[in-house]
This record gives sequence, structure tokens and C-alpha cells, in this order.
Amino acid sequence: MSRTPGVALRPEDVTALRRSLYGPVVLPGEEGYEAECATFNLVCGLRPALAVGATCAADVREAVRFATANGLPVAVKSAAHQMVGAAEGGLLITTHRMKGITVDADNRTVGVEAGVCWSDVLPRTAEFGLAPVVGSAPNVGVIGYTLGGGQSPLLGRSHGYAADHVRRLDVVTADGELRRVTPHDEPDLFWALLGCKGNFGVVTAIEFEVFPVSRFYGGGIYFPGEHLEQVLEAWRAWLPTVGEDMTSSIGVQRLPDLPVLPEPLRGAFTVHLRIGYLGSAADGAELVAPLRAAAPALLDLVGEKPFTAIGEIHMDPVEPLPYFDRSMGLAEFSEKTAQALVELAGTDSGCTLANVEIRALGGALDREPQFPNSVAGRGLPYTLFALAPGAPDHAEQLRAELERVVDGLTPWAADRGMANFLSPEEATDAEGMRAVFGPERYDRLAAVKKRHDPANVFRFNHNVTPA
Repeated sequence: MSRTPGVALRPEDVTALRRSLYGPVVLPGEEGYEAECATFNLVCGLRPALAVGATCAADVREAVRFATANGLPVAVKSAAHQMVGAAEGGLLITTHRMKGITVDADNRTVGVEAGVCWSDVLPRTAEFGLAPVVGSAPNVGVIGYTLGGGQSPLLGRSHGYAADHVRRLDVVTADGELRRVTPHDEPDLFWALLGCKGNFGVVTAIEFEVFPVSRFYGGGIYFPGEHLEQVLEAWRAWLPTVGEDMTSSIGVQRLPDLPVLPEPLRGAFTVHLRIGYLGSAADGAELVAPLRAAAPALLDLVGEKPFTAIGEIHMDPVEPLPYFDRSMGLAEFSEKTAQALVELAGTDSGCTLANVEIRALGGALDREPQFPNSVAGRGLPYTLFALAPGAPDHAEQLRAELERVVDGLTPWAADRGMANFLSPEEATDAEGMRAVFGPERYDRLAAVKKRHDPANVFRFNHNVTPA
């Protein structure tokens, strides 16, 4: 039997585990191991001592109990968009086989199992003219996105974070018990789970509210990169004039020369202005007019769309790729901040990053929800995210460029960040995690962690060390 360094699993114990599960158990070198460990970010490879493909909550319970009995830490993977630790020497639980979805249109709620992606949910809720607080990339997992807060490019400023609308979570904790967690039954665990990105157990199912939204006015406008300064200035002046039914962001992009892109964008240096508006198309066109006038557009894709087309606002990549990234909360986006961004990422900057984006937050994202949670981004006016695609053998160069650009904006940094945007390096750094959540929130998270996972079994996903 294959071995992972530092881990000695007896063949008879693995055989017993296999017999107790509905899903597969695979070891390094066995058929199916690589597929079970595959990630969206190809840089973030996984090397667990064994992987369990859970098909139901009972499989998750057995896997966690096996892990604790054998002294194995546990990693959890659904759609695999954000793995932060290699899980070396641990047990990996994958949940992509758990695809149950229920829609209660009368009560405007949706229940999903742990392997469901937003792209699975959107057509189901659209049948009833309902919409969830989904993010910019519909191919990500519902639960991972929601546990990190969940910031929407369309419903965020009007409805808050996705975590704000969760009613119930089913979670297997480190003791191997399946708990139904609500704000009334287990308020501390409910608070900690929603915002800390899965550090307290394996969430096997979640129930959340949805809203009567079936369409929007939005999409992206691509301007030539040489007009970055004019577009930024127009966007800055425009943001205070719009209401909470308008959400917007801006990306400085150096796009690859790929056939999947429309001709004007192939290999182009562009400014990608994103619009998500809940009002009428006529009102939306009037609101966006000052931005359209800022510079000549390469491509204007803003228009009336069904809610299911929400992914067209950001046009995030849908295929796995290798990349490095950095993020930071911004306390302001002033004229000086914009000028610094032009100097760091504009035409004459020498910048090689594929995307440097600023998302404008505010509105309902600032308001406390009915049932409190640990989302750290509340009150944050802007967030910065930078992306550098490239293979691991270019890591040093790519990380240096990310550092140059992101650190160049630290004079305007906020004292907190957003869990869903953390890079693997940021999410595995204890002091970095403390800085993202702030000392008071982090200390409370650490206390909850000590109560429910004192041995730090769940340490590979955005770890908070037990108090």
C-alpha cells in the first residue's frame, strides 16, 4: 500500500473504512487519486494520505471519525476553487458528489448539499423568478463561497452578504457528530461558520433565502488601457451618485491572446468596467451614460439580461489554470489612490498582472444582518484583488510583481479584508488571518475553535488556531 511521509495507515483500517462508506476511498498512486485531488488553481496541488469521496453526510461522519482515530488532520474540497494547504499527511474529504437541491418557492428558501455549485442553483431558482446572492463566478461552490461571506456583483449592495441570509447549516464537527446549526440552537457556531471559510467542520448542507429577482441591466464595458486614468476618474466621481441597486467594479486587465475571447480583446490591455443594476434598462442606460462618455469603448456588453447571466458581469475564467494572487481591503479610493493605481498598473508601469481589480462595496454590505456572523468585510468600502496566472517555476517573478502592485497601494489599506479573496499564503499565515478579521473577531473565532475543534483537526482551510 502507498505511504505518505509521516503517516502510517494500516491496510486493514483502510479496508474497514472502505466498507463503511458509500463513496470511494483512494490512496496515493491508486486510480482516481489525482482526479479526487484536482484543484481549480493548478498551483495548489493536494497530497493527502488518503482521499474520501463523500456521497452523503454519513460518509463525512465516518471519514472524520476515521481521521481523528488515526491522528489525521482533515481538508475539505468541493468545487476546489480555493485550496490553501496541500493536505499532506492528512485526510481529504471531497463533496462534489453531494448534489441535492430543494427549492421552496413559497417560503423563498433553497437547500443545497455540499457539492452544489451556483451554476446548478441558478436555473432552478429562475423557474420561480427567484435569485440567490451569488458571486461573480457561478461555477464556484455554494457552500465555500457562502462560508467566506459571499460578495455579489449584483445583489451585494442591496441585500448584503450571502452569509447574511443563511437560515441553517448541517455540519460534521471534529467529534464526528452531525449538528444542525441555526442562530437559535447554536449561535456561537453559527456566527463562526459564516465568515471564516470552513475552519470549524464539514458543512454538508445549507439553507438560505432567495429573492424575487429575474433580470438585471449590466455586463462589462472594455476600454483601451491607455484611457485608464480617464475611466478611473469618471468612475470615482460617479460612484457616490448611484444607489444601492447599482453595484460596480473596475479591472485593469492584460488579456491573453486566446480564441475564446472576442477579437477586440485578444491580447489586449484593457480597462474592464463592470455594471450590475437592478432597475430598468432605460434607467440603467441613463445612469451609465457618464461612464460610457469617459473614453471610446473597445467593446460594450452592458444591456438587459436574465439573472442567470450574472456571470457576464465579470467574465471570470471557467477552466482550471495555474495562478498566484493577492488581495487587500482599501479604506478609500481617492484621487491619489487612483493615480497610484495608474502608476502601478497603467500603460507605462511595466505591469504584467492579468487583472488588478477594485470592487466598490458599501450599502447593505455595511449593515449588520438579523442574525450576526463573523464576516470581516462589513464596513469595508473597497476591496482590491490582483491575479497573476503562471506556472510554479515562475512563482518568484509573479509573486514579486504582485507584491510591487499590491504593496504599492498600502497607504490606502484598510485594517481588515475579505476571507474569500485571501491567497493561499495569506490564508495560512496566522498573523495575516488575525489582521484580516481584526483582533476582537479573531479572538472570538479562536474561542469557538477551541470549543469545537481543540485539536485543530480542520487546519487546512483558512485556519484559525484554537485559543
